Amino acid sequence: MIVVIDYNVGNVKSVCNAFEHIGCEAKLSCDPADIEGAWGIVLPGVAAFGFAVSALGSLAELIRDVALNGKPLLGICVGYQMLFESSSEYGHHKGLGLFGGNVGPIPLGRVIPHMGWNLVTFPEGMDLFAGLGSEKHFYFAHSYCAEVADAEAKVAYTDYGVDLTASVQKGNIYGTQFHPEKSGKAGLKVLQNFYDICKGTLT
Repeated sequence: MIVVIDYNVGNVKSVCNAFEHIGCEAKLSCDPADIEGAWGIVLPGVAAFGFAVSALGSLAELIRDVALNGKPLLGICVGYQMLFESSSEYGHHKGLGLFGGNVGPIPLGRVIPHMGWNLVTFPEGMDLFAGLGSEKHFYFAHSYCAEVADAEAKVAYTDYGVDLTASVQKGNIYGTQFHPEKSGKAGLKVLQNFYDICKGTLT
């Protein structure tokens, strides 16, 4: 079973519902025993970075530990941003540090927030996008973006006048700036792929 971290920030229930819609076993929980026993864990979030980190509290260290020990982890939106070292959103806030890089505002000269459907181009070998071809549209809603500084990370981008990081992967750790649970069939395929990764059945 996948555990969707239940820490009362944003879209946790909609992510769990999306997994259940496609027939995947998922449980909303903040119980450390559930997190440690899960096949994989999902960290969603729709809030300011600092608020989300504060709401996560002591679970942050547990999530970091189980991910570093090989359990698949998927961060979505602010949950994805928290996988990086820090964010400058409303002050300086420390992240989980699972990816090298930091989160800052989308460059000036563009409509903020970046909200709506944008095309994401996939590099080879990103497991979340297996079976989706070379590019697909996904739904975004964000004002801050991650600058990846991690040589081990695979990165997918979306063009918003500049290349914005849309998704990252390093080993068993995955993240999407977009909302797969709001991105139609392509988004549900991303969630199915993560579920298959957790089960060890992705082909």
